[in-house]
Amino acid sequence: MKLSEELKACMSKSVLCWLATASKGNLPNVSPKEIFAQYGEDGIIVANIASPQTVKNIQQNPQVCISFLDILVQKGFQVIGKAEIIQKSHPDFQSMEGILTKMTEGKFPFSTITRITVERVKPIIAPRYLLYPDTTEEEQIASAKKAYGL
Repeated sequence: MKLSEELKACMSKSVLCWLATASKGNLPNVSPKEIFAQYGEDGIIVANIASPQTVKNIQQNPQVCISFLDILVQKGFQVIGKAEIIQKSHPDFQSMEGILTKMTEGKFPFSTITRITVERVKPIIAPRYLLYPDTTEEEQIASAKKAYGL
């Protein structure tokens, strides 16, 4: 599934994303990720910096969910897909590594990369928008800033 312009814009504004995996025995794990990027038309890549459980789970169960959220607007996207751990020996590793290394400026070494092939995307939206349909993003930002003490 091709990444939409809206999803790409949300990804570019996200400081962190959250990658959810599950073990072979369906034990869930959610891990924040800060080094990620679009790769190709239907893919997302994530640097595996300190993620042994994420890597282990993906090797056992490739089905994942990755979420991107603007915490002030309180809108984003949930992305479902299949993940693969890309080793240094993989023919695409160097091109992926180049993209992610620009983001880390070489400060966070990683030896593997998670590549996610996007299968489904659905919006994440704060309940306030649904309960009060006239809510504007500006009102939501003001409310979030007040709630978070910003």
